[in-house]
Amino acid sequence: MGFFDSEIVQQEAKQLFEDYQALIALGNNYGKFDREGKKLFIEQMEAMMDRYRIFMKRFELSEDFMAQMTVQQLKTQLGQFGVTPQQMFDQMNFTLQRMKSELEAQS
Repeated sequence: MGFFDSEIVQQEAKQLFEDYQALIALGNNYGKFDREGKKLFIEQMEAMMDRYRIFMKRFELSEDFMAQMTVQQLKTQLGQFGVTPQQMFDQMNFTLQRMKSELEAQS
């Protein structure tokens, strides 16, 4: 059975995508959130990034041809912007840490 044939993988991918889209849409109003709302949003983004990182690691570890092609496509797409997948995660982490620091400074 191929990597993408797994119902679990398909469901996880779908849920991850939907959760990410909802969180990004919610983030459009980040500036209007109160302190607790901002903290909650940051925590949810951190959890989302952890889920995404784990999901991508599954792709990397899989010997399935389509999973490996997906990893290569991601690397190629990010490479067009001069970024590796690790740099993308590092930048996202840096952004979330900066958001936390700004929140701490406001208290």
